[in-house]
Parts: sequence; C-alpha cells; structure tokens
Amino acid sequence: MPANTVKKLCLSILFFTCSSADAADLDLSKARVVVPRGLSGPERKAVQMLIEEVEKRSGIRWTSVESWPAESVPVIGVGPASSLNMFAGKYAREFPGERRDLPPEGYRIRIIKSAPAPAVFVAGNDARGVLFGVGRLLRTLQMKRGAVGLPDSLAITTSPKYPLRGHQLGYRPKTNSYDGWSLPVWEQYIRDLSVFGTNAVELIPPRSDDAADSPHFPLPPMEMMMGMSQLLADYGLDVWIWYPAMDQDYSDPKTVELALNEWREVFKNLPRIDAVFVPGGDPGHTQPKHLMALLEKQTQLLRRFHPKAQMWISPQSFSREWTDQFLNILRNDQPSWLGGVVFGPQVRLSLPELRAAVPRKYPIRHYPDITHSRQCQYPVPDWDMAYAITEAREVINPRPLAQAQIFRLLQPHTIGFIAYSEGCNDDVNKIVWSALGWDPEADVVGVLREYSRYFLGERYTDTFAQGLLALERNWQGPLLTNRHVSTALAQFQSMEKTASPRDLLNWRFQQALYRAYYDAYNRSRLIYETELEERARDSLRQARKTGSLAAMSTAEFVLERAVAHPVAQNWRARIFELAEALYQSIRMQLSVERYKAISIGRGANLDTVDMPLNNRLWLKQRFDELRKLPEETDRLKGIDEIVNWTNPGPGGFHDDLGNVTMEPHLVRGPGFEKDPAFLESALTGFAYQPAGPTSWWTYAESLNDFPLKMRYTNLDPGAQYKVRVVYAVEAAAPSVRLVADDTYEVHPFIKKESPMRPVEFDIPPQATADGELTLSWHRTPGLGGNGRGCQVAEVWLIKKN
Repeated sequence: MPANTVKKLCLSILFFTCSSADAADLDLSKARVVVPRGLSGPERKAVQMLIEEVEKRSGIRWTSVESWPAESVPVIGVGPASSLNMFAGKYAREFPGERRDLPPEGYRIRIIKSAPAPAVFVAGNDARGVLFGVGRLLRTLQMKRGAVGLPDSLAITTSPKYPLRGHQLGYRPKTNSYDGWSLPVWEQYIRDLSVFGTNAVELIPPRSDDAADSPHFPLPPMEMMMGMSQLLADYGLDVWIWYPAMDQDYSDPKTVELALNEWREVFKNLPRIDAVFVPGGDPGHTQPKHLMALLEKQTQLLRRFHPKAQMWISPQSFSREWTDQFLNILRNDQPSWLGGVVFGPQVRLSLPELRAAVPRKYPIRHYPDITHSRQCQYPVPDWDMAYAITEAREVINPRPLAQAQIFRLLQPHTIGFIAYSEGCNDDVNKIVWSALGWDPEADVVGVLREYSRYFLGERYTDTFAQGLLALERNWQGPLLTNRHVSTALAQFQSMEKTASPRDLLNWRFQQALYRAYYDAYNRSRLIYETELEERARDSLRQARKTGSLAAMSTAEFVLERAVAHPVAQNWRARIFELAEALYQSIRMQLSVERYKAISIGRGANLDTVDMPLNNRLWLKQRFDELRKLPEETDRLKGIDEIVNWTNPGPGGFHDDLGNVTMEPHLVRGPGFEKDPAFLESALTGFAYQPAGPTSWWTYAESLNDFPLKMRYTNLDPGAQYKVRVVYAVEAAAPSVRLVADDTYEVHPFIKKESPMRPVEFDIPPQATADGELTLSWHRTPGLGGNGRGCQVAEVWLIKKN
C-alpha cells in the first residue's frame, strides 16, 4: 500500500475514532481561548462559534484573550497558520514544515502536554481552515453540564478532497420547514453545517416556481435573502443562488430586459454572491440557444456588482434535441463567461456521460436530491407501498449508507456538490454529504457518532447513531415481514424513557422518534389490515354457498374493523404529539390543516397517517356496484373476478409490478448499487388510486428512452398467448409502445387508458415459438421533462389454447 494511502487511512481512522474514549484525558473546563491580534471577520466568527457552542452544551463560557495567560490554566489557541507565532509562541515548533502553499481550507490540531497546563492548538491554513478546525474540535470535545474534556491523543492534519461542499437552503413556501425560520435559526443551522465542513449555501430568489408568500414567513423574502447572504459572508462561506429562468420567451428582447431588471435587484442587494446556477428546467422551458444568450447578459450584469462571481447552468429537463444543441454550443462556441455545468435531477445523460460530453474546461457540479424518497433523482430502492403512500415523498429520511453509496459512485466526476433540499427532513443526509465531501473514505458510522455526540450529547454517541442506521434498515425489504421495525422503535423508546427534558426538546431527537413511531405504526396497521382483507376474501370465496349479498356484507363488516377497531392507537397519539413538538421546535409543517403546510405532498405526512393499506376502499366500491346488479349470477361473476384477480389461468403468469415480492419476470437491470438514479434500471413508482386495487398503486417504470422489460422462459412453443396489461397514468403522460423480442410489435404508440383499466393484446406466435418471450415497453422517444411515462402496473400473460 502506498505511503500516502496509509497516511490518509490512519488520519481517517483518527478523524472518527479518537474522540470515542470512555473518559476525557484533558480537562478543559477552565480553559482560555488565545487568539492572535488582527483576526479577520470570519476568523472572529469561528472563535465566537467555539465559545458559544461550548457554552450551550456545558454551561461553561470560555473567555477569549490575545495574550498567553499568566496563570496556569489550559489554553486553546486558535488562529491562521500565518499567525502561529502570535498565538502559539514557543509551541509553534509543534507545527513543522513549510507554512506556505498549505491546502485551502485545511487545518492542523495539536495538543501540547509539556506546557505548564495543557494547550490545544487549532491552526487553519486560511480563514476557512480556522472555521473548519474549530468545527472539528467541537465535534471531538466531550461536553456535558459543568465539564468539557478532550482525548489527549488528538493530532490531526487534514484538508478537504472536494473544493465545493454545499446545500441549498431555500426560504420559500414550498419547503417543509425553512419558510418558518428566522435569521437566528438560519445562523445556527449554518453553524451546524459548517462544523461538518460545509463551505457553500445556495439561496433562492423571491420569485421562483413557488407561491409569493407563506403564512410562516418572519421576514419578506428579499429581506431574508439579504440577511442570509450577510450571515454567510460573516462566516466566510460561499453564496450561490439557484435562479430559475421563469419567463415564457427569452427570444423576445422585452422579456430579456424585464429579466435583467429583476435579477439586477437581487445582484445589487446581496452583500455576497459567488455563483449563480440557472437550471435548464424543473422549472424552466427555454431553448438552450436563447437561454445561453440570456445568461451571457446576466453574467455581465452579475459581475458589475460581484466581479468574481460565476454563472453555471444545467441541462435539466432538456429533450434529446435540446441536449444536443446545448452540448454543441459548449463544444463549438466554448463561451468564456460560463463557469461550469451542473448535473441535477431530470438530466437525460448519466453523470459519467455528461462529464465525457462536456469540454474539460468546464467543471461539473453535482446537484443531488437528498431530500426526497420517491419520484426523485435517487429514490429509495424497492420502497414498500405502505411507506410510499403514508410517509410519502418528503419524509424525515436519514439514509446514511445509501447517500454514501451515491456519493462514492458519482462524486469523482465532479468538483463537488450543492445538494437539493426542501427542509430539515434531510438533516442527516446533509451531514453525511458534507463529511464525505471532506473525506470520501470517512467511516459513515463514525460520522453518525460525531453527529450524535455533537447535536445530542456524549451519552448518545453510539446509541443514537445506531438508531439512525436502524431507521434506514426499516425501509429495506417488504414491511410486512420486517420485524426489525419493532426493534428499532423499542431502541428509541429506551432512549426516550431516559432522556432529559432538554433532550426531548431537541428537534433532531424529535425527528428520529417521529420516524420510529410512524414506521412501527405503519407496520402494525399493515399486518392488521392484510389479515382483515384475507378474512374478507375468505367470506367472498363462500359466496356460492352463502349467497353474494351475504358474502359481501360479511366481507365489508370485516374490512370496516380497520376503522371501527384500529390498532396501535397509543403509537398514533405519540406521532401527533411529536408533530406538534417539531412545529414548535423547528417549524416542521407536518400537516396542512394543523400547521399550514403548503400541500400534503410537501412533507405533511401527518395528514396521511391513516391511509388504508389494503383494498378496503376498492372492494367497498366494487360491492356497491355489484349490489346494483339484479341477477345473482352476475353478482357471483363479479365476486369471482375479485377472488381470482391475480389468476392468469392454466399455463399463464401474473406480475404485480412495483411489489418486489410479486414481479418475478421484471428485468431489473443494474439496480441501485450501480445505477442509483435508475437511468438504466427498472424503478418502482407509486400513484395512489383509491378507485383501483392496491396493485395499481405501484408500478414499474423506466426513464427517458430506456425500455422497461419483462422476460419469460419455459413457455409452450405451440401455444398462443395474449397479454393483459394495466398502464399507470400520470398527468400529460406520453404514449407507450409494446414490442415482443425487440422485433414484433404488440401494439403501436398509444395513449394510456385513463382511468386505469386492463387492456389486452395478442402476442405474435413467432415471439413465443422458441419458448421464451421478452416484452419491451417504450415511451415516445426524445422527450424532455422528468423522463417518466413508461409505467406498467400489472401484467398477465395468458395462454389462449
């Protein structure tokens, strides 16, 4: 193993394990903070953060001085490496080596035990290095009420791997919490992120794809944006703006002039801007040649107020034609005003493909969606339907191991990232990305332990970290058989039982409890409602003996027990209590009615906590329809259809796509581990359909022009087959085509049936003559947008003879 690799490995191990000792070796409770004269504004902020964050956790307020104390007390020296002699004095020799050309943003931490009293030194390579060194010290300190300690083995020399490590923090109504935050809350959160190495924040202008106002706003959007920019400037962090081009026609000079005037006000009023990122779509709908012409003018305007600021663009939502046009502009014109290209959601190309296609002079920035769990860039693989329709898209979503997988697979193609976020629901994911942006080889469990220690306290270092991993495991595999969910709740209940009042008021603790209770409540209801439906179906199977009307009445009575005699009501009550606590502590809006969330889909999953998890609504609707039939034979026929819904007949096959336990013929592709965006893999999608069976609430889909495939073997070569298929439907869904064995057309491009219903097509006999069959679905090729539309909910392959 190369020496530098060994060194990096050792530093990484030290980075995440040196602070896990059972007891602190150094008592720093009475320490003084020594700083050099002439600190810059961001360096002074770093020192202020150190003193204030220690006081919050220990009740001890350190003092800051500019000279070595006369008395024998522990010293914490903080400052830039260029001023070592001023704050380290004779101990500067402990920092050997050339002090020029040190890596940007890096720092060194040393402990001197030979001094009259212990001395800890944090020497930043630059102003940011001072901030991040202080952050590292805070993560390592062992703090409790009345005591501050530190392992005496601490010795760190480190600098970040990626120069850009940021998160989008948008003050707008669409978010699940940010619109309720005041400037002091923002400052605390910016501190929290910087402690783990975040160096950039992306703001959102007053006009975007959003409502103009929110009932939660403590300040008007422009005033808040200015205040946040100033906060970031105070800490020396980069300010990016996500600025969508929202107007209809930028080929119109009048529209361009209006846009220049609007953007000018933002550029003029913000004290710091380092870069502006304009998405090509989501939102946006401008042809690349017109968008690039607009951005050239906006770049000139931007640099009047911020001379070093950059302009970046993404090809999000571009059609194949527009993607080609965009790439040709980059290759042929090579605009000098363009700072770089962003890879975000709804880009047709994979990140490696985009890097290969874009000229090397333009860096690539990742814009990962770490906030959503379904219908997004990096969805939870094979998520259980019960979670998807209740906890939904914007749930509290710690996915540390999955986020690390995404990061390590894709990040090497970029200079870094600014992650897409819609609120504090993704807090754990932010910290994981920031930590890996500093050191991609960092131990994720070690990151979680530091997260738990710093934000909750020393006693939670391991237990809360393991709890976060447990929440991620809750989402793996079918919920019905995932007994781990109950164990995870029991673990969190143990922490809850012994928690102090201060712990229970901690919004990060509340978030984890909310998820643990919600997951367990979901599983309890799923087990109960699945058993009720099976009992109801048993009644329907007796219809020819009992009569159709009696069978349906008995079945409906059984199904209604889910409402009349619900389960786990104590867990449900705790979910509601925690939702209220989260609104009070961090302004999470988990309900539209109670907390004025902008919509249910924006994190308001308290409103969907009791969504039915079986076919109760569909069966009741079918019963109502069947009762209207005058003939018993027709009613019995309808009941037979319900009971035998999944039966394809002798020699046939049935797949409930989107249900991982019932889709044996689906060609899954590389899957999440190699293709986390599912650009070349089958993906599970969800769409709640109360008028249909639960098999229509999930579906398999493919993205963009990649086909969705099913593969059958051991068919009867002499038989004829037909396919019955239910297409899932989204608004403005594109047409879809079905082909057998990539040769024989089963049906041409057609509009999918809405409302959803089964449709049947004959399979050309040539396709099954060899006893095998591959069905391939294609959506209209070359389209832009979100890439969705090739969506299949249910398939029967039926033997006709």
